[in-house]
Amino acid sequence: LTAVRKDLPMTAHIPARGTGVRRILVGAVAALGAAALLAGCSTSSGASSSGGDYTAAAKDTKANLTYAVWDENQVKAIKANLKGFNEEYPDIKVSVDVTPFANYWTKLQTQGSSNTLPDLFWMNGPNFQLYAANGKLAPITGAVKAGDIDPAKYSSALNDLYTYDDTQYGVPKDFDTIGVWVNKALFEKAGMDLPSKDWTWDDFQETGAELSKKLKADGAYGAAGGMDGQTTYYDTIFQAGGSVVNADGTKSEYASEASEAGLQFWTDLIDSGASPSIKQLTDTTADQWFTSGKLAMYQGGSWFRSALTGTAMEKDVVVYPLPKGKEQATVIHGVSNVVSEASKNKAAAQALQAYLAGETAQQQQGDMGAVIPAYEGTQSAFTKTMPDADLQVFLDAVDYAKPLPVSKNTAAWNTLETNLLPNAFDGSTPVDDVAKQLAQKMDAALAKEQ
Repeated sequence: LTAVRKDLPMTAHIPARGTGVRRILVGAVAALGAAALLAGCSTSSGASSSGGDYTAAAKDTKANLTYAVWDENQVKAIKANLKGFNEEYPDIKVSVDVTPFANYWTKLQTQGSSNTLPDLFWMNGPNFQLYAANGKLAPITGAVKAGDIDPAKYSSALNDLYTYDDTQYGVPKDFDTIGVWVNKALFEKAGMDLPSKDWTWDDFQETGAELSKKLKADGAYGAAGGMDGQTTYYDTIFQAGGSVVNADGTKSEYASEASEAGLQFWTDLIDSGASPSIKQLTDTTADQWFTSGKLAMYQGGSWFRSALTGTAMEKDVVVYPLPKGKEQATVIHGVSNVVSEASKNKAAAQALQAYLAGETAQQQQGDMGAVIPAYEGTQSAFTKTMPDADLQVFLDAVDYAKPLPVSKNTAAWNTLETNLLPNAFDGSTPVDDVAKQLAQKMDAALAKEQ
């Protein structure tokens, strides 16, 4: 949002995963600038879709590649992957270029405008369409036809996230879903039993309010809202049967009755006292409330696991699936590896892309870090890192997951959400009024993408 990679408290995780309001604010500057820079300097008149220039690299191919990423924490695993890659392609040398997330997209847009993008680089959902639509990415069509990449090994939601104009460009590297992280110690302090994992919106609301009442003297809360759509209001909109943007990315769906219900969930949570106010959550985000021991239930992503590593509460946390609304739903997102259409070493870069997409490299990623690898059947290592916490919840959620809402210039309407939704969540403006205003402004932003 992985303007989205391992999104310390969440502050360190977000630059890696790139989720949350901080992702939106940083991404808005980068992506809006990119829209202006990339629109007039495509390497083609639009997205490349043939994949006809794909040629599998020979094992004796000689090339020097640059692989751009934004998470220093994953470099150790990446280098382990590259060691395996070089056993197959000993003369393809790969330099890993790490740029902190806060600067990654600004750097990438500059490279995109001058056709000097890295040979292989990380891409996320909110920024993907901008680069694909402007012909900056090489499709994986040829590699798929050759059998070097098998999209069936990844969640269809992730494949869809990196597909533009019926052509897939990115190969999912890892993924994240959303669950509820529960501090068992605070339930015990409140004298309350843990709820059933087969819970509903009403159960969550009631449990949160009761916890806040019983923990008031400690300055703690039962649950928390916030301004990160990926971990909060996108999920409840989907659970209510609504959506954020229509299927072809041309119209906002915020003004629908279902989407308004998804927003109302958080207004009600805050109004009941179950959650800190939206102002409190702006000053101190929900993940920080949780890691400081002042929040009993935190609705957050699988990436949050690394924020608990080595902490006193690590053994006192359990994960719950999101409460069920009209339907069961969670947002799914993941980073992908993409190849530059302008790469002078495209065959070598595509060979690396294919290797990193394979089971061996993906299993290695899971064994060495906190990411959930995208390749089917390689995720068990993640669940074993907290054996008593039931991290399996995040893997099971793939069955009912929906892709992170995106369009060609996602950041433009992410900024609108950031500016307008607080008025609904703090109760100062009726939810339906805010939703209609947001939909109107979002429609105008989406129209500029067409």
